[in-house]
Amino acid sequence: MPLPTIEWEGNLEGRVRLIDQTRLPTELKYIYCEDLKSIWHAIKTLMVRGAPAIGIAAVTGVLLGIKDIHVDDAEVFFKELKNVTNYLATSRPTAVNLFWGLSRMERVAQENQGKPVHEIKELLLQEAIDVQNEDKSICRKIGENGVKYIKDGDGVLTHCNAGGLATADYGTALAVMFKANEQGKKFKVYADETRPLLQGARLTTWELMHAGIDVTLICDNMAAHVMKLGKIQCVIVGADRIAANGDAANKIGTYGVSILAKEHGIPFYVAAPVSTFDLTITSGDEIPIEERSSEEVTCGFGKRTAPEGIKVFNPAFDVTPAKNITAIITEKGVIESPSTENVQKILGQ
Repeated sequence: MPLPTIEWEGNLEGRVRLIDQTRLPTELKYIYCEDLKSIWHAIKTLMVRGAPAIGIAAVTGVLLGIKDIHVDDAEVFFKELKNVTNYLATSRPTAVNLFWGLSRMERVAQENQGKPVHEIKELLLQEAIDVQNEDKSICRKIGENGVKYIKDGDGVLTHCNAGGLATADYGTALAVMFKANEQGKKFKVYADETRPLLQGARLTTWELMHAGIDVTLICDNMAAHVMKLGKIQCVIVGADRIAANGDAANKIGTYGVSILAKEHGIPFYVAAPVSTFDLTITSGDEIPIEERSSEEVTCGFGKRTAPEGIKVFNPAFDVTPAKNITAIITEKGVIESPSTENVQKILGQ
């Protein structure tokens, strides 16, 4: 059974329990966030990461923020609630699920603003639990919708981590592989290490090995060679934000993998829940790209590998254009040849 990545424990006075992903693969450690600042820190420092998991962190973070708001005045409560969501929104800019989760909690509160504050809090608690449970169901549906793309004998390349660790417990891109494995298909997975934080090496390989799936780790710059050797029959990755036209932001390096796949005639699939779509933006040009600290590149995992004072450019994501994507696999169905029109066919306006 997959491990729960992040979940709310208890009632309104409860806490968030999550796997500290910065410790993997050498140590499986759960940590507890009991206040707003601790969950903000967990998101910012990648203790919890992956778009759907960040969405769950957002809704549970709201619970942490409101549990100490002891007021009966609804106007004061709503002002404090807005302060909580504004604060959480500053943690990471690219994964739209963060903002989706915050907006969902704000909407529930607004729809019930005539009720006593204590009732609104209870409704927000139920909403957060619903988000967790929905994610588990959604990810399994993504696996079911995408499993047809993996055939016996295939080699599958994936980049970064879009497994159970990136969601409540099952994954998006890896959900397709988990489902194929459950169906008894025999296939191999090649996992890019994913510089500079090695999510592929540390997290994806760890998950696949524990699931009993044949996985081989490769350096990022080996992908083209592995494709040329004929070892890859499809690429499946996740996404952190998808524009209305199907352009998809994912971990840095994904765009390059899509170009390599196109050159070698290999289908390139994105697996993501509907909540990862941002239909307010027309193309990937409008997706904000998070830039992270230079130390992640120069002093990865505590060891200096570059000269002191070197200039560093460290974007955490890039955007794969829809023209490079064969299909986007969602819980509502598969969007073949992504475009604004084809996205609308599956998701609606």
